[in-house]
Amino acid sequence: MKDMKTDVLVIGAGPAGSMTAKWAAKGGARVLMIEKRQEIGSPVRCGEGISKSWLHDVGITPGRWINVEVEGARIFSPSEKVFEINERQAGNEVGYVIERDAFDKQLAIDAANAGAEVILKTAATSMLRENGRIVGAKVKRFGETFEIRAPVTIGADGFESQVGRWAGIPTNISMRDMDTCLQYRMTNVDCDVRYCDFFLGKVAPGGYVWVFPKGEGLANVGIGVQVSQVKAMADARNYLDRWIDHHPGYAKGKKIDMVGGGVSICAPIKETVGEGIMLVGDAARTIDPLTGGGIANGCIAGKICGTVAAEAVHAGTPTKEFFQKYEKGWRALLEEKLYRNWLAKEKLVTLNDDVFDKVIDALQGVQLGKLSVHNILKAVHEKYPEVTKEFEAFL
Repeated sequence: MKDMKTDVLVIGAGPAGSMTAKWAAKGGARVLMIEKRQEIGSPVRCGEGISKSWLHDVGITPGRWINVEVEGARIFSPSEKVFEINERQAGNEVGYVIERDAFDKQLAIDAANAGAEVILKTAATSMLRENGRIVGAKVKRFGETFEIRAPVTIGADGFESQVGRWAGIPTNISMRDMDTCLQYRMTNVDCDVRYCDFFLGKVAPGGYVWVFPKGEGLANVGIGVQVSQVKAMADARNYLDRWIDHHPGYAKGKKIDMVGGGVSICAPIKETVGEGIMLVGDAARTIDPLTGGGIANGCIAGKICGTVAAEAVHAGTPTKEFFQKYEKGWRALLEEKLYRNWLAKEKLVTLNDDVFDKVIDALQGVQLGKLSVHNILKAVHEKYPEVTKEFEAFL
């Protein structure tokens, strides 16, 4: 392979990377997006639930990648009292249940159709620097090493991001700010295709069990547990298997697929830009700390990132100072909710099953209007004021 040059180098072809590449190309920049795997979107490591409201804003048209359109979500307490909410209130993981690999491929197609070039099986191995500025990356493809030089480099390489560390942007997180996740795709189960289900409490310490229907009798059944609350990585599987065994409608099912991985549930990091470099999506730690969902936030930030990247190329100013347009842009839309949800997560992981039962019990028959931590706590305070004592800052 020969050394290459482009205006914008995007490292990683997940949703955030493809969205960034698309909007940078639409802005008139020459864009090259590289992906270390041989197939975009595979292997899938995702619950595969997304909301609908943000899709139009970033230019995504619903397509054949949708499996099921759900009416809402059901949240189950440890004693399995249930609170139902509609999909508009339920957050960024409820609305459509999708085929994530097909979704990722479609976003890459959109980026390519906008003018971006895509190279697969190409892994970044280090950053290129000149005068304290990132000017591209050294990459490896089929055993050969070469350079891709670009005035703007985008790190969209996911939760395990190395680009940020190589560029000197602090992205380290503590064990209590990480979930370990495992998911089965199961057939012959008694799922309700109208709802995405969430089960709280000690069945999943520091996290939850989820059931996302993929069709009649077919569902993603998964778990996320806080890393600081487990002794071994196999504990997540043990918790999930135990939950399945205690639910006959799922115990009779058959596992046809299994995926696992880590998710960040941290507060927003201090910076996501540097000289010649921006981070986006999971690499920028924009995953929702309360739900572990990151697709919507990654795509919303990706549109801003791509737009700013193209502007920087045309202006000839790919500087940290210029990239504040991206930093301030994504934070204006996402940071407050991310930080509040992180604070809520920090409190929720300390609650026992009795408190979770009281929370869901207090919500029975309550019309919240808008689902938020604040509105939930107000409703709980009416019936169980002692439960909300430690949450006074949210009220």
